[in-house]
Amino acid sequence: MEWRDQGIVLGSRKHGETSVIVEVFTPEHGRHAGVVRGGTSRKMTPTLQAGAQVDLRWRARLEEHIGSFTIEPLRSRAVVLSDRMALAGMNAVTSLLMFCLPEREPHPELYARSEQLLDLLGQNEIWPLAYLKWELAFLEELGFGLDLSECAVTGARDGLIYVSPKSGRAVSGQGAGEWADRMLALPPCLRGEGTAPDEEVIQALGTTGYFMEHKVAPHLGHKPLPETRGRFVDLFRRRLTLP
Repeated sequence: MEWRDQGIVLGSRKHGETSVIVEVFTPEHGRHAGVVRGGTSRKMTPTLQAGAQVDLRWRARLEEHIGSFTIEPLRSRAVVLSDRMALAGMNAVTSLLMFCLPEREPHPELYARSEQLLDLLGQNEIWPLAYLKWELAFLEELGFGLDLSECAVTGARDGLIYVSPKSGRAVSGQGAGEWADRMLALPPCLRGEGTAPDEEVIQALGTTGYFMEHKVAPHLGHKPLPETRGRFVDLFRRRLTLP
């Protein structure tokens, strides 16, 4: 069995004395693991850093075997190593992909979005909003997409300021009524409207984070979400309070 593809390194763990098991996200083969011989060497370690873009070949005797990778670097995205914000964002993306995606199931559209997002690392003025849009696409891909087109109660398309935590649908102020205090925020940037100031993006990430924690994670067996997402959001929030 053999195939060749490009991909994003999601993570690695040591395997034996000199090898590592690497997990990658590829457009044609989804999240896929394989052994890299000599992966602990000084030459290979930078190539296998999470977030790196690589060209790879996978081989195995049988399809169900873990197999082995031959990996060549394409882009290291090393800018993140000296930028706390970029590093936190990259770790959030790679850990969520590794946590949520089933093995060996292609998600080509999500892959394309993920590659584009990681290529924006280091552009901290636009990256949080790009990340928010990626999370919305991620929820959609996993079957938990938000329907923000009209009020779930009245059918109105104006005055949408809430999201129902139960259905993931938009709700207007009038439609929420006495249940308003139980609703999630729907800032304009969540619908792709307005100038998307950072304060709005933080509010919107609170809403998408709710569905990550209360819908996606339970669907995967009640595992807690990777802490990396929370660390990125906290770092972004703290940045807003700096003078």
